[in-house]
Amino acid sequence: MDALIDLFAAAQSLLFETLVQPLVFALGQGQWMEVAFEGTGWLLVGLLQLVVMLLVIQPLEWWRPVEPLTDHRAVRSDVIYTLIHRLGVFRLALFFTLDPLADALFGTLRTAGWSGIHLDDLWPGVTDVAAVAFVMYLVLFDALNYAIHRAQHQWGWWWALHAVHHSQRQMTQWTDQRNHFLDDVLVAVIWVVVAQAVGMPPGQFVAVVALTQLLENFQHANLRMSFGAWGERCLISPRFHRWHHSVGWGHESPRAANDPVGPMPLGGHNFGVLFPWWDDLLGTALRRDHDPATGIRDQLEHGRDYGQGIWEQQVLGLQRMWQVLRQHH
Repeated sequence: MDALIDLFAAAQSLLFETLVQPLVFALGQGQWMEVAFEGTGWLLVGLLQLVVMLLVIQPLEWWRPVEPLTDHRAVRSDVIYTLIHRLGVFRLALFFTLDPLADALFGTLRTAGWSGIHLDDLWPGVTDVAAVAFVMYLVLFDALNYAIHRAQHQWGWWWALHAVHHSQRQMTQWTDQRNHFLDDVLVAVIWVVVAQAVGMPPGQFVAVVALTQLLENFQHANLRMSFGAWGERCLISPRFHRWHHSVGWGHESPRAANDPVGPMPLGGHNFGVLFPWWDDLLGTALRRDHDPATGIRDQLEHGRDYGQGIWEQQVLGLQRMWQVLRQHH
């Protein structure tokens, strides 16, 4: 673990000194040098993720696709979403908008004497070992992701945003980052608050985010693959997650017995992000031995338009959210 950390740090320094630092000086923004170095780490993570996606996951999609790709325009939009996130554009926007607010909030809390709970210190000699701490944070934030994901499917206004992600009927590895930007902001805020509350070191935060995102790319892949009886209980496979995106099953709960003809209520199955344990424990797991069609029911039954390009998807998402909020007031 330490060797990997040292290797990453060396690569970050090399990328910073050869590319980022000269660019920052050329733009006359030397006062942002420390921030630029931190951003270089995220850029390096994104580049490494893209390499794995292209060299490992893409050949798997060619090898055993669930379905042929016919809507190339929709997939191109997903690629752009991914590049916006992995090349640091989204994180740069967060830096200039939300980071100052977060710094002020946590600075005030620290001044008041609150410093979080520091999970690393729970078991000295064990939880402060880098590899152990990484596993601990990975499991903790996967449980957090499960809770967030259920809320995205349960609260109407949040589902109105999250539906951007589920409206993709041509799933590929690039679909993971197909989200409404406001949805991404909400998730990022929750992650940062929890990370600060548990005293998560920045290096561990980057590592957990990087691995989580890469596995999510794999799970969204157009790949006919399951992990077998035992493997499906340990790690979320492309088939398990595809059922989360399936028409009806993925985001709907059964109708109430006294409302047999009403609209299907929000709900669904397979909310886990990395591990299926939370779905198994809380009764939301759904396993089948085939790969379903994906999308949202009203796309098929009523022809509802969720947008073709990124701009249209973002605008329609806000309109849906506003409609839901107005209905509740």
